[in-house]
Amino acid sequence: MSSRETMHNYINNLIGQENITSETIKNEALFLQETLENLRINGAISNDAYLDAGSIEGGLSVIANMIELGIPSDEVQELLRQLLARAGRIDEAHPTLGPAVAASRQ
Repeated sequence: MSSRETMHNYINNLIGQENITSETIKNEALFLQETLENLRINGAISNDAYLDAGSIEGGLSVIANMIELGIPSDEVQELLRQLLARAGRIDEAHPTLGPAVAASRQ
């Protein structure tokens, strides 16, 4: 993977955090939801990219709910690794998506 911002990097950053909380994951899901919507409305990403990246947002929401239910951290990490694989496929299909999301964070 190159050094440019990607959806893969986005999930990898979450995996690298210690003590991931449901609040952290919820905040990331909300950021992604709002960002994707704005990028789609402004024409910065395609509708297909928006829909594909929505699966990452949805996955984050599921993980946040599971953390609240008390699943062990190793299961949280496994779920994030599954999202990481999905994010890699999204990066391949939509190479401008990750940079657009990263630029929105600044």
